[in-house]
This record gives sequence, structure tokens and C-alpha cells, in this order.
Amino acid sequence: MLVRFHGAAGEVTGSCHEVEANGHRLLLDCGMIQGSDEDERRNEDPFPFDVGDIDAVVLSHAHIDHSGRLPVLVKRGYRGPIWTEHATADLLKVMLEDSANLAQMDADRDNKYRRDGKTNHKPLFTKADVAAVLRQVRGIDYETPREILGGVTLTLRDAGHILGSASVELAADESAGRRVLAFSGDIGPRGTPILRDPVPVPRADLVLLESTYGGREHRERQSTLDEIRDVLEHAWADQGNIIIPAFAVGRSQELLYWFARQWDEWNMSRWKIFLDSPMAMRVLEVYGRHERLFDADAQAVWNGRPHPFKLPNLQLTPEVAQSQAINNIKGGAIIIAGSGMCNGGRVRHHLRQNLGRKQSHVMFVGYQARGTLGRRLVDGAETVRIFGEEIRVNAVRHTVGGLSAHAGQSGLMDWYGAIEGRPPVVLVHGEDDAREALAKALDKKLGAEVSLSRVGMQREV
Repeated sequence: MLVRFHGAAGEVTGSCHEVEANGHRLLLDCGMIQGSDEDERRNEDPFPFDVGDIDAVVLSHAHIDHSGRLPVLVKRGYRGPIWTEHATADLLKVMLEDSANLAQMDADRDNKYRRDGKTNHKPLFTKADVAAVLRQVRGIDYETPREILGGVTLTLRDAGHILGSASVELAADESAGRRVLAFSGDIGPRGTPILRDPVPVPRADLVLLESTYGGREHRERQSTLDEIRDVLEHAWADQGNIIIPAFAVGRSQELLYWFARQWDEWNMSRWKIFLDSPMAMRVLEVYGRHERLFDADAQAVWNGRPHPFKLPNLQLTPEVAQSQAINNIKGGAIIIAGSGMCNGGRVRHHLRQNLGRKQSHVMFVGYQARGTLGRRLVDGAETVRIFGEEIRVNAVRHTVGGLSAHAGQSGLMDWYGAIEGRPPVVLVHGEDDAREALAKALDKKLGAEVSLSRVGMQREV
């Protein structure tokens, strides 16, 4: 059994790992590279393997940095199955169709403004390519071993990151004996609202472990809730709006959950709340179809309070005209809009309208990758360029870390530490400073043999 690392090696996007097992080749994830324009152009590059040699794909979850190049893979000739949990299969349609729309708009914009003198820009992939992907998706349940290739068995376990997210166990019956590879996918924090806690793989011979927040801990949840309350009070006193760039899957739903749970304590009824993300609205429907995956406390928590997805002052704005009308509101609005890193979607229009106003507040509740507009704002940029316009940033910025969908260092170590025998581990899906900090902690506290993945590196299981 052999693993080759093609993505998310020294960065937190572009997850893609090739596995040879029992004479077969498969991919763990096929994610999009996100960040600067230069970073994202790498998505057009040829794959570092022969697409025709790939027999299967296993998808850990629906986030675009794990799934976003699947349409490219299929467009370039992949015809095999894509195995994933049922809720991920459901979310994948939403995520990839939205991504195809964004790709088409980017191509149209490049052709219109002829930024490089060309007029024949084409999108990375289209909705037709997405439809082809969806025809190849095969849904399976958690904790249900499935032979997906001859002598190769897949088992998925709840990763607690987003709805349908999974940690992957691949077991191969080879001539030298049974070998087991564990891939964490993205691990969520314990106690995340709505979602169940992550479940570790029982045993493995090699572990691929994500490390997005491997160098830090998230603040206590109560501290996070206190900070959100303070942001709400500050913005209300300033008579301004709150712009929340939020990922359509997970973060938007969690925010609505907390607004419902703290309905009275935070005096939420005074606000106009907008969910201005067509994709997030579709995700709400998916959540409704998969309540079997909710944790035991979810229904009890909002019993007697407003349902988080049906708040009395929540307005869904699927139409462009409805979104544009929000810009007429100068205060008293909470605007949850995609994309989470501000690199696309409707949030950029709201930032354009609000960043220059001292009364406005921007609350970041998720990871901001290098090269993104969100990262520049979090890092304190005094001016930013949006739709070709240079905008001075006068709005108040807040970074709320405790709502992360990723486990911090101790959560990652707890997940790994529960695996029998503490096998060798390769750190993926993290910037180098985070990976190095986690590697040091794993070695010191758990005696783990740790290495850091590099693009092109290979490792025997």
C-alpha cells in the first residue's frame, strides 16, 4: 500500500492524495486550490497522475477544497465511482453547481474586461460537468464497511466537521497481509452544535492527519459567545450593520443555531437578519433531509425557542434584486453572506457597500486562507480592491475563532491518540507553521513518529 501526496501539502486547500492498494489506484479527495489568483490558476494544471489509471475516488466531505476539482477529473476522462457519505452526496450537488456558476461568471468577466487581451476565457468546468460527477457518486452509511475495489474495503466514520463529513479507513488485503490507512478528513471540535462528535479510526498502520489549526487552540465556547454578544451590542450602539462572511455549509447553520439559542439573552428580535446566500438556503433544505445525523441535543436545544432555520426575523434572499435591496439598509441588519473567505459570492457586494462606513462591523467566523480578500482584511489591510474599486476600510473588524469547524491542537491530538498503537502519522492540510507545531506536540506528548507531506512525496503504509 502506497500513498502519494498531490495537494494540501503545506497549504490548507487542494486536498488530493493518491493511494495504491492491492493493485488498484484511488484518490482520497480531489479538491480545489483556493487563495490568490495565482494559486487558483493551478486548478487548470494537468493532474500529476494518469486519470485513466484511477479506479475509484473517496470523498471525505463536500467543501470545495476537498471536492472542487472532481468536475475537472471527470471532464478529463475519469469514469469510476465516487464514494462518500449520503449527506455529502446531497451537499455535493449544491456545492459544485454553485462553484460552476462562479466559474462561468469569472470567465464572462474576464472576457468582458479582457484583462489579458484575450476574449476566449472558458470556465474551469460547467454545470454539465457537475451533472456527470453526480452520476458517478455512490453514497454509503457511516460505520458500514464496503468493498469498493477487489481486496480494498472502505469504512467511513463521522468526522464532526460538517454534515456528512467523514474520516476514512481504507483496508487492503495484500500479499504481505492486511494494511490499514486512516485519513482524518477535516476533524471538527467536540460539542459542535447540531453535529455529532468526531469518531476516531480504531487502528491503522499509517494516519494522514489534517493540521489546519495544529498550532493553536480555539477559545472556550462561552468566551466566543460572549464576544459575539459584544459585537452585537457594539454594532447596535453604532447603528450599523454586521457583515458576516460565512461558509454556506456548517458555519451559516451554526450561526442561526446560536441566534435561536441566545434569542432572549442577545435580544435578537430587534435585528433584521438576512441569509443572503442561495447556496446556504439550499443547504438548509439538505439539513432538513438528514436530521438523523444531528446530535442528541439538537432538537432539545431549540424546543421552546425559535427554530434556528425559521427565525421570525430571518429573511432569505434568493433573488439578486432582494440581495441588492439590502444595500438600502444602513443599520440594524445582520447580513450572513457567502463566500466565507470573501473571494466571491454576494458578500463582496456587501463589503463594498459597508467597509467604508465607520458604523459598520465585519465579523469573521472562519478560516481565511493566504491570498484571499478575507485574509487581507483580517490582517488589517487599510485599503482593499473590490470589483476594481479601491476601498478604504473604516469598518470595525472582529475575528471570532471559537466557531471554527476545525478542531484545535488538543482535539486533533485526542482524535489521533485514540487510535490503537499510535501509528506513524503524516500531517496534511495545514500551513507549515501549524504543521510544525502539531508535529512537535505529537512527538513530545504522544511519542508519535511524524512527518510533513510535500507535493510529490510518497509513503508506504
